[in-house]
Amino acid sequence: MTRILALSGSLRKGSYNTALLRAAQGVMPGDAQLIEGSIAGIPLYNGDEEEQHGLPDAVAELKDQIAAADGLLLVTPEYNNSIPGVFKNAIDWTTRPSKDIERIYGGRPVALMGATPGGFGTLLSQDAWLSVLRTLGTRPWFEGRLLVSRAHKVFDDDGAMIDEDMEGRLQDFMAGFTAFIRESRPMARQ
Repeated sequence: MTRILALSGSLRKGSYNTALLRAAQGVMPGDAQLIEGSIAGIPLYNGDEEEQHGLPDAVAELKDQIAAADGLLLVTPEYNNSIPGVFKNAIDWTTRPSKDIERIYGGRPVALMGATPGGFGTLLSQDAWLSVLRTLGTRPWFEGRLLVSRAHKVFDDDGAMIDEDMEGRLQDFMAGFTAFIRESRPMARQ
């Protein structure tokens, strides 16, 4: 069974990105599992706090979840044409201490997707993540890109995906990323 950890970069209860993550859970290939992780409860990074108190429990749990997964899916909003601060902060925490970066991220397959009410999807946010993923030593999946624009027309008020075309694209995206993970296994750190 291929296990993918998915993180929504939004803390908002009615987040389109969390809705996209949950829709992805429903279209996974039969021999793969998408597990929803969380960035909730992770404080702003402060080196003094880390030195005095160590890693917060939410950070330690997230690091363990990433390390146990075969792949990582970042479901990213786009704020002011870039990465949401709360999402980047959570990933920054998971690189502490820096000796753990290889264990957590080294060679790990990663995919990006995102949803926004705007007309351009999350193109700029996804592009901004690429330099971060390169720095962490991940294996980004470049064969697919899923940009959900005008998300208010793709999801209903309860967060269910109502756009059949987008659901098909999401299913293809998740099947492609799952296949990439399987092909990458000899290279990825398990």
